[in-house]
Amino acid sequence: MAASTGAADAAVSDSQGPASAGPSMDSPTLQYSMILDHLIGDKRPVKDLNPAVMGGLPVPPKSDEQKMIERGMESCAFKSLLACVGGFVLGGAFGVFTAGIDTNVGFDPKDPLRTPTAREVLKDMGQRGMSYAKNFAIVGAMFSCTECIIESHRGKSDWKNAVYSGCVTGGAIGFRAGLKAGVLGCGGFAAFSAAIEYYLR
Repeated sequence: MAASTGAADAAVSDSQGPASAGPSMDSPTLQYSMILDHLIGDKRPVKDLNPAVMGGLPVPPKSDEQKMIERGMESCAFKSLLACVGGFVLGGAFGVFTAGIDTNVGFDPKDPLRTPTAREVLKDMGQRGMSYAKNFAIVGAMFSCTECIIESHRGKSDWKNAVYSGCVTGGAIGFRAGLKAGVLGCGGFAAFSAAIEYYLR
């Protein structure tokens, strides 16, 4: 009798064993999938990488004033002003240099035998330098402004922007002397800009 009751209890325990083992095997799988969702799935939290943790130097967050200054420096107006100032300085230096090596500076065409004074030579050098400075400033401002506008419109920064800008600038300058001069100026400035971009890039 005792043997029969023991066998019955064993059978009951065997029948309940697999049933109770089922949820215990499924729960680790469910937890593992939840962990994967939080690590590499859609529920993964997005965190900003700290440069100090990545081995770099810590960078403090930018203030509103710094962001405003950066936006101003990246604007077309600032780029045009910078190119204008740079062209003025470069043109003035180039004009003074060419006047310094010109042997006809300061000479009066009405009296070519008279030796010019130092004041007259310096005056002619200043006039030539100012003329070159104005021309270089206008060309630099026009080129930089048109290039920035074309780059903003195209949404790309490549060599084509400089070519298009050179064509517009050369055409606008040469168009004052006629249509043919405008076409030649467009082609010449575009080719020169393409050569400079090819050399720099």
